[in-house]
Amino acid sequence: MLAEFHTVAFTHRTLEVLEVGKLHIDPEQQQERLQALKEEVLLDELMFLSTCNRVEFLFCHNGNVDRHFLSNFLQKLYPEWEASLHQRILDSAEILHGMDAVEHLLRVASSIDSMVVGEREIITQVRSAFENCKAYGLTGDFIRIVLRHTIETAKRVYTETNIATKPVSVVALAYHTLRNLQIDLDARVLMVGAGMTNANMAKFLKKHGFKSFAVFNRTFEKAKKLAEDLGGEAYPLEILKEYDKGFDIMITCTGSDHHLITPEIYSQLAGGEEKSKVVIDLAIPQDLNPEICQNFAVNHISIEQLQRISEQNLKERSKEITHVEEILKEAIFEFRYIERARKVELAMRQVPAKVKEIKQTALTHVFKHDLDTLDENSREVLEKVMGYVEKKYMSVPMIMAKEILLKEEM
Repeated sequence: MLAEFHTVAFTHRTLEVLEVGKLHIDPEQQQERLQALKEEVLLDELMFLSTCNRVEFLFCHNGNVDRHFLSNFLQKLYPEWEASLHQRILDSAEILHGMDAVEHLLRVASSIDSMVVGEREIITQVRSAFENCKAYGLTGDFIRIVLRHTIETAKRVYTETNIATKPVSVVALAYHTLRNLQIDLDARVLMVGAGMTNANMAKFLKKHGFKSFAVFNRTFEKAKKLAEDLGGEAYPLEILKEYDKGFDIMITCTGSDHHLITPEIYSQLAGGEEKSKVVIDLAIPQDLNPEICQNFAVNHISIEQLQRISEQNLKERSKEITHVEEILKEAIFEFRYIERARKVELAMRQVPAKVKEIKQTALTHVFKHDLDTLDENSREVLEKVMGYVEKKYMSVPMIMAKEILLKEEM
């Protein structure tokens, strides 16, 4: 299966972060759209990974995976795209096969391919993406063993190296940028979205003394839960355009596929106040309409700014990358053995049935007349002996095959 494993990656390295966001698929639509894609382009397994700065497709396909295949792949999944956008996204794709695809995933989960090196959040995102796609019925045995080894390797990286010492995630970067503005702790914080990113940002704010929160979310129960944790107020997202209590800081991160905060909504939210507001937009694509920054006094903290800050973090943490690379080298070696051993396991699945078949033939045909001459006690002892031999025999070929594989790798 290794030869049939492929990854198509769209990341901040080849695309603007806002364009990476165009590949995002709403969680409520993922199962239906991905299942249809799997059937239409004949994939054996499929996993979809989407973060704030990358979208990746991991899949098993018994066929040629090239630009022509990928063009059809994207057309099936994103039929609404215009030709120019389709071509631009297609040109930015990184296509990896076999062990290159496995190594890429190891690097992603270990955070050395992240926008912010040492960002531990990625391991949770990778695991969640796998669990979701498994629940959708999209993944299979090969992606399962790849992900298990990937998670184990990433845990080792974070345990044995300092790559995540003083972690600086996108959320932490946003908070540190906000803190440097020296805003009063009684500032009114308006949160649009109650997902993991905003919840994590809210924890930073509450921990450091902010206490006035208003939380808006499409699912009101999630807004209510986050607001309760913060000691704030919760509102359904649809009444955002009617909110008139003003704000000093807006933190927005939703799964909307368009600019959720329009100039009209922003004007209503500001309540006629002319003083500068801080807006932290962590959404992909961004929630804030660009016209707002042109027409209002806004201190806009965007994903693009955070990306520039992360470049400095990369320099500071680069000394740890050598150590991580050593761990990944070992992990790649180990996976070659794991993959080959799994092939043996799958090939040997028929052995138990074959052994049972041989045993049954011996009892009912080959030695039937001889067995008929035995008394009940003798037959019982013979069956115990045959059962013992059967059980032990089944394990011998597997052990021997794995030992041969191990010797070949050394």
